[in-house]
Amino acid sequence: LPPAHTLSFDFERGLEISRYWDLEYEPKHAGSDEELTDRLEQEIVDSLRAHMIADVPIGAFLSGGLDSTLVVALLAKFVLDEPIQTFSGSLKYREFDEAPAARAVAERYGTIHRERAIEPSLLRLLPMLVAQLDEPSDPLAICSYLIAGFAREHVKVALGGDGGDELFGGYDRYYGNRFAGIYALLPKAFRERVLGAWLRESDGGGWYKSRTHQLKWLHQLSFLEGGERYAASLGYFYFLGHEGEDLLTPEFRAQLAGADPAAPIVAAYENARAEHPIDRMLHADSQLRMPDHPVMILDRMTMAHGLEARSPFLDHKLAEFAARLPMRLKVRGRSLRRVQRALARRHLPPELLRRPKQGFSSALPYMLRDEYALLFKLFLENASLVSERIVQKDAVGRLLAEHRAGRADHGNRLWLLLNAELWYRIVIGKVAHEELSAAIAEARTHSSGAH
Repeated sequence: LPPAHTLSFDFERGLEISRYWDLEYEPKHAGSDEELTDRLEQEIVDSLRAHMIADVPIGAFLSGGLDSTLVVALLAKFVLDEPIQTFSGSLKYREFDEAPAARAVAERYGTIHRERAIEPSLLRLLPMLVAQLDEPSDPLAICSYLIAGFAREHVKVALGGDGGDELFGGYDRYYGNRFAGIYALLPKAFRERVLGAWLRESDGGGWYKSRTHQLKWLHQLSFLEGGERYAASLGYFYFLGHEGEDLLTPEFRAQLAGADPAAPIVAAYENARAEHPIDRMLHADSQLRMPDHPVMILDRMTMAHGLEARSPFLDHKLAEFAARLPMRLKVRGRSLRRVQRALARRHLPPELLRRPKQGFSSALPYMLRDEYALLFKLFLENASLVSERIVQKDAVGRLLAEHRAGRADHGNRLWLLLNAELWYRIVIGKVAHEELSAAIAEARTHSSGAH
C-alpha cells in the first residue's frame, strides 16, 4: 500500500484503497525564526521521549552527519539521565570518514561510544543483501548492514536520524530545480540548437557531480515543468526517458504497455497540499523516495540482525509541524535546511556544521572500484536479463565500454543493472544467493591469480 493508506473490503463495493492522513504545508506557522526554532526543538524532544520507551537496551547510530548528531545531542541534554550507547563506523578514506566528527559529539555529551572500522565488500555481501532486501540493493545497504550488526552486539533498539533531509530540505536538487526554471527563461531555440549541441559534445566522463553533468541536468530539466521536471531531476542517472527505451527490448517494452515509472512522482508533486514548489518536492519525497528507499533499507538491514531501528524525525506530529515551517527556514538560495542548522548551532561543535554533506556510502565507489569491475564482468557481460529478452545486449555493452573508458559516468545505471540481474537470478531463476556468492569467490580467486 502507499504510505498512509488503508485497504478495505465489503461485498458491495469490493476492494477499496483510501488515504487516511497526509501532510499539509499550509497555512504556514507564524513567528520569528528564533521562536520557530524553539518550537522545533521542543517537537524533536517530545518525539525523542516517545521513542525512548522500551524494556530493552537502546542505543543510537552516530554517523557524524547533522541528523544523527542532533538526535544524540538533544537526547543527552533534555531526555536522558544516563549516558546512551552510540555506534559509528570509520572508513579508510579520510576525506569520507565521518568517525572523527562522531567522536567529537560523543565526547561532548559523554556517550558510551563504540567505533568500528568498516571494510565493506560487495563481493562478500551483495547476493545476500539482495536476498535480504527482497529487491535490488543500493550501496547504502552495505554500510547499514555492517553498522547494524555492530550495534546489535550491544543493544536491541537503535535510534537514527532518517528523515531530516525530507523534512527540512536537505538535498541540492531542491534549489537545483529552481535554477532549472531560471535557465528555462532562455529562448527554447537557443537552448536546443546552441547550448544543447555544445553539451552533447562536452565530455560526460569523470565524476557524476562534475560541472558538465550539472549543466546537462539543468538543460534536460529546462524543457519540463512542475512534477514532470521534478521526476526527471530524480531520474537523470537512471533509466527514465530515452535511456530506458534504449535499454529495454521491443518485446519487453510492449509488455509494459506504456507504463510510466515517473507517474507516481508527478502525482505526489501535483497533489501536494502545498503552494511552494520546494514543499511539493518535499511531499513527493515523503510519499515515495523516503519510504521506498532509505527507510526500507534501514528497516530490512537492521532486522536482518534482529535490531529494531527507530527514526524520531519521522514521528507524524513532528512531520506535521515541519511541513508548515516557512520556506525561509527550509531552503533559501543554495542554503539548505536552515532551521535545522540554526538548532544545531545551539548544540553541536562549529566545526561539524562546516563539514560538507557526504553520506555514509559516499566512499564506496572509490573503495570498491575493483570489485565493481569484477561484478560487472561476471554478471553483466552474460546477463540473464539479456538472454530472457528483457534488456538489449548492445545497450549493456555500450554502457560498460563507455564507463570503463571514462567517457561517461554510468556507475548508477550499471549498479541498477547489476542488482536487477542478481535479483532476477535469485527470485525468478531460483538460484540460491549462496551459490552466487560462491561464483563470485571463485572469480575473485582467478582474478587474483591472473595478477
